[in-house]
Amino acid sequence: MEKTILVSTKKNNYPIIINFNLFDKKIFFSFLKKGDSIMIVTNKKIFSLYFEKIFNLFKNIGLKIDHIILPDGEKYKTLVTVNMIFTTLLKNLHNRDTTLVALGGGVIGDITGFAASVYQRGVKYIQIPTTLLSQVDSSIGGKTAVNHDLGKNMIGSFYQPNIVIINLSCLYTLSKREFSAGIAEVIKYSIIFDKNFFSWLEININDLFNLNKDKIFYCINKCCKLKIRIIYKDEYENNQRKLLNLGHTYAHAIEAELGYGKWLHGEAVAVGIVIAALTSKELNLLNNSDITRIVNLLKKCKLPVKLPSNINTYKFLKHIYRDKKIKKKQINIILPIKIGKVFIYKNISEKVIINSINNNKNLLF
Repeated sequence: MEKTILVSTKKNNYPIIINFNLFDKKIFFSFLKKGDSIMIVTNKKIFSLYFEKIFNLFKNIGLKIDHIILPDGEKYKTLVTVNMIFTTLLKNLHNRDTTLVALGGGVIGDITGFAASVYQRGVKYIQIPTTLLSQVDSSIGGKTAVNHDLGKNMIGSFYQPNIVIINLSCLYTLSKREFSAGIAEVIKYSIIFDKNFFSWLEININDLFNLNKDKIFYCINKCCKLKIRIIYKDEYENNQRKLLNLGHTYAHAIEAELGYGKWLHGEAVAVGIVIAALTSKELNLLNNSDITRIVNLLKKCKLPVKLPSNINTYKFLKHIYRDKKIKKKQINIILPIKIGKVFIYKNISEKVIINSINNNKNLLF
């Protein structure tokens, strides 16, 4: 069942390895040799679950291994936390030949990737994603970042990993809430690229939640291939890669307004996708049937589809203006025009955005 997919960019290529029980297998790291140094970056929960196996995986190569345990949660995805990594690297005399290892979910992956991109002007790093969301999305493609109090992922870089190791067995230790949050990104891919994949999800969603091995493998392999195709065409998000941000303009505004960590990222994305669909409806671009299918699938996955009632529409709008796709104060949002096809709609009026937000609050589903 093991699958290796090659990610090709203009500057480098790297493999994504997908399988169950990968931590029990011998993995070949072409860029590591005996005597090299690595530092494993993780959090307390993941440390207790997987650190020993990862330590042994690298110890068998003959590496010098240090580690740091970071506080867990989106609210710690900051420059302060990145500086903790730098301090540990410097205290342990790591130079530009070292390799960072991101062992954890999307927060750990983003922080570690960003630290690797700037430490001594750039060092190698390995992604070992342990959540569904990070396995299908954030660990792939080299987008690294930390948050600012005024906006999510506002400080970052494009910096590709040297290898991504997707151990599907990690999904067995995820909570149902974390798994649902990851499914939001899976549904996002299907709405953007593949109506048949969306239909497949409608049919097989229960099997995915029951962790059917064949269905899980197919789903994650499918998402990785869809993302890789876009990265090859547009590594630095100048054009087509922006489509992967379906729902994220609204999602980032939700996270910033509620406070980072109150909702999981995938939960905010789910509501963001619904608001994007309602924006399309407001502009007569998307039919009610597709909106109903999208909302019903998200609900079936135990994901939220409505904004919290305490969110103020006009404060929410201020966060939208900080989105990275806003140019010259023009609101540009990725919108679905049908399941399987989206595009970037430019210069959307405030009135349309406000109506979409209010329509979401009054959603009758």
